[in-house]
Amino acid sequence: MKLFLCAIAVMLCVAATIAAVDFDCPKPNGQFADEEQCDKYYECSDGVPKAKLCPDGLVFDPLNRKINKCDQPFNVDCEDRTLLQEPKSTKYCPRKNGFFAHPEPHICNIFYNCIEGDALEMKCTVGLHFDEYSGTCVWPDTAKREGCADPEKKTESGFSCPKDQPKMDARGQVVSHPKYPHPTDCQKFYVCLNGEDPRDLGCQLGEVYNDVTEMCDAPENVPGCEDWYKDTSDDDDGTNKKPSSRS
Repeated sequence: MKLFLCAIAVMLCVAATIAAVDFDCPKPNGQFADEEQCDKYYECSDGVPKAKLCPDGLVFDPLNRKINKCDQPFNVDCEDRTLLQEPKSTKYCPRKNGFFAHPEPHICNIFYNCIEGDALEMKCTVGLHFDEYSGTCVWPDTAKREGCADPEKKTESGFSCPKDQPKMDARGQVVSHPKYPHPTDCQKFYVCLNGEDPRDLGCQLGEVYNDVTEMCDAPENVPGCEDWYKDTSDDDDGTNKKPSSRS
């Protein structure tokens, strides 16, 4: 009886092995995509196929000429190969490998680079949102993430971008990311990303913002800000300055 059960078990194992490699190699040697599962492929050696899986979160790219053909999903066109292996998730990683958005839907500038289930928190450049479809940080109107919009769109200092009077350049074209001087602080200025999202910025110590050149400049080159640093003492940190007289 035991011998009979062992024979059955061996037969089942052999059948499972045959089913797992039921694949005709297009060439004697090489790696070839599965027809249905995007993260599954076959490695053929002398015409003998062996089924393999990419690391969880990566997919197989038959067009990749590298030895390791598993890549990020946003770099690969899976076409009709829509199936994937069961995910092996951790706290911030829906799959063990890949780039993933923050789980809180309203947090759009933070994302995670997951490597074998370990999540490395990363931040987009100010004003950008993470886009999982491209795996990069893009402008909010490109990412189109729901729940990310700031309805008031004001900086911490209370500045909001002028909406009725877009800033124009010398050619009469609307400036994409216009800058504006701070009304009372010569060292500070604002920038409106895409003309809508305001950001507080400032020049380094010893310089002031020049609204004509739209760059940080020496105080003597900016009318109304010539004496901005003159009343600071030698041991001062630059915070005790005269009020600006710029209009």
